[in-house]
Amino acid sequence: MLATINNFEIDLSKPIDISIPLTNTDENPIAWYIEKPVIEPVVFGNWIGKVSEGKSSTNFNNIFFNPHGHGTHTECLGHITNDFYSINQSLKQFFFFAELITVEPEKQGEDFVITKDQIQNLITQKIESLIIRTIPNSKDKKSRKYSNTNPPYLSEEVAIFIRESEIQHLLIDLPSVDKEHDEGKLLAHKAFWNVKDTVNLNPDARLNATITEMIYVSDEIEDGNYILNLQIASFENDASPSKPILYKI
Repeated sequence: MLATINNFEIDLSKPIDISIPLTNTDENPIAWYIEKPVIEPVVFGNWIGKVSEGKSSTNFNNIFFNPHGHGTHTECLGHITNDFYSINQSLKQFFFFAELITVEPEKQGEDFVITKDQIQNLITQKIESLIIRTIPNSKDKKSRKYSNTNPPYLSEEVAIFIRESEIQHLLIDLPSVDKEHDEGKLLAHKAFWNVKDTVNLNPDARLNATITEMIYVSDEIEDGNYILNLQIASFENDASPSKPILYKI
């Protein structure tokens, strides 16, 4: 099934899913010092919301999870502001012209950092969305336990460059664009969203820009330009689990 999005023709029957599914197993990735998600049937006395238990005609589960720590998620600037901003209100369009690039973070002391010099040499044209795949790119990213591992992150300088390049949507296969233990500075988040004061928000803060973290882009997917369909659930929250889909142009 062919469609034309932003003047580009794509085949909707060939989606490329770069999200990580959320499960209640040990295969679920975890960040930020929490436990795995809980997915379990509702119980009312002797009634169990699970067909295989023979007590219900439907499966009826409760789900307990954290969007930031349990898999692919998309967040708005409400993630770092004093006042409430919702991803459901911030993200109003869902198809974007995107570029996928692959970067090997540079070792700086005890850290691995993605720098401006690396990024600016890889972006080939003006885009709405930037997707960053880091290497090495083993499949264990789909189940990795990130807590207290000091994962790679973006430098403040490269986050400023991405913002000044007018890229509205940033996607990355790391648990955060910032250093795990950074004393709450959140330099890359603030630079990307142009947030100078998290309490008294500056008028030029980027209310409609988003960051999507903990994606997984397999090695079979080539660097280059795609149409991105950025899907979220309608949570009135700073972040939502999300399902970014790429289409070849």
